[in-house]
Amino acid sequence: MMKGIRVLATGGASSNSDILQVLADVFNAPVYTRDTTNSACLGCAYRAKHGLQAVSGQSFADTMKNAPEPKLAVTPACEVDKVRARERV
Repeated sequence: MMKGIRVLATGGASSNSDILQVLADVFNAPVYTRDTTNSACLGCAYRAKHGLQAVSGQSFADTMKNAPEPKLAVTPACEVDKVRARERV
C-alpha cells in the first residue's frame, strides 16, 4: 500500500461494502466514505469552492482543511499483495 493514498467513495454505491472492498483491492488503498446523503453533490460543491479560491493560489488541500473528515470504510485485503507479487515473477 502506498503511503498517503486513499479513495473517497461517494454516491449511492458508497453504501455497498462489497463495491467498496473491490475499490480498496483494485487501488490497493483504504476507502473512505462520508456520513452525508448526496455526498457526490458535496464533492462537486467543494470543487466549485476550490475553483473560486484557486484564483488566489489556494490549493485544494487548503480548501478542504476545515471539511469534516471522512470515515474509514474498508482497507485492502491482505491477499492483494500476494497476488501482485506472483504477477511480478
